[in-house]
Amino acid sequence: DLTVTGVQTCALPIYNIIFKGVSLALPPQKIISITGANGIGKTTLLKILTHVLIPKKGDIFWNGKNIKKNIFNYYKDVTFVMDKQTSNINLSVIENIFFWKKLFSSIISKKEIDAILDLLSLGSYRNILINFLSNGEIKKLELARLVIEQKKLWVLDEPYIGLDMEAINLLNETFINHTKSDRKSTRLNSSHSEI
Repeated sequence: DLTVTGVQTCALPIYNIIFKGVSLALPPQKIISITGANGIGKTTLLKILTHVLIPKKGDIFWNGKNIKKNIFNYYKDVTFVMDKQTSNINLSVIENIFFWKKLFSSIISKKEIDAILDLLSLGSYRNILINFLSNGEIKKLELARLVIEQKKLWVLDEPYIGLDMEAINLLNETFINHTKSDRKSTRLNSSHSEI
């Protein structure tokens, strides 16, 4: 499980406090959503939880261990899909997937990759450069990392932006299956509204 104690962070360059004294516990087999208006610190909190940003104060624990002292073990268990595109526009859909597969030492098979692409309606785009995809298609590709990486903790920033209702329903079903498939799995996401 993921536990946060007394986290405080400031916005640069003027050092306004975004939040302080944040403490929370995210138990396994749960789907947790952080909702709220723009600028309240949802993305900042997710970046702190994934160690992209370091809090000014406070500690984060994964399965009882401080992530500062066990960061590589933590990264073996966490996937962070940001609201910004991470796929390389100079690579095709399948080249991005194989890059992620190698980067994260994924054991996912070619057959499983083909099934994911078909499920996401990206099968016919496998050899197309990312630059030629729509925003929704790119978002689906980014979310495919969840299955490719096969990690326990999924952290997502605005996962529904750019998706149609069919893709949203598929994503929600994937979230539920993930938390059911592994007793230690958790999903945390931010959103402007409840879905």
